[in-house]
Amino acid sequence: KVVGVATQSPPESPPRARRGAPRAEKMGIIKSGKVVVMLSGRYAGRKAVVVKAHEDGTESHRFSHAIVAGIDRYPRKVSKSMSEAKRAKRTKIKPFVKRVNFQHIMPTRYVVDFDLKRLLDDASPTAEALHDARRTVKTVFEERYLNQAAAKAKSEKRAAGTQYFFKALRF
Repeated sequence: KVVGVATQSPPESPPRARRGAPRAEKMGIIKSGKVVVMLSGRYAGRKAVVVKAHEDGTESHRFSHAIVAGIDRYPRKVSKSMSEAKRAKRTKIKPFVKRVNFQHIMPTRYVVDFDLKRLLDDASPTAEALHDARRTVKTVFEERYLNQAAAKAKSEKRAAGTQYFFKALRF
């Protein structure tokens, strides 16, 4: 033991900066109509469309989030030899409507032109409103899936987004 030497505490280090890519909400990428991939939770790996984005959060949910409508069960392949009843059954879609933190979705380069904003008018929809909106989203998705050729004539870019949206992600 050394006598007469003062012990010093180590200097405090500055707070560590958060690592990783810049946050998506600061870049303004996640907007209405953008196709995103869900990254975590029950619908991880599923594609969804942003209905409404809240970059600064809301009164009840104080984090940046988006209301998304996506596909839980994708339509299956059909062929000409199948009967009309079998085709109708295989083209059914099971949708979901959910509020998701921006951290749990990954935006893609694709955009679709579904008009889903009118389904959710409230700034902060309740669970019952989301449940009711799911039924309406199902009809919109199924109708658009069956009429992709008509939408292709309008805009080639949005038609590519629609085609990408209705195909299951393979990984």
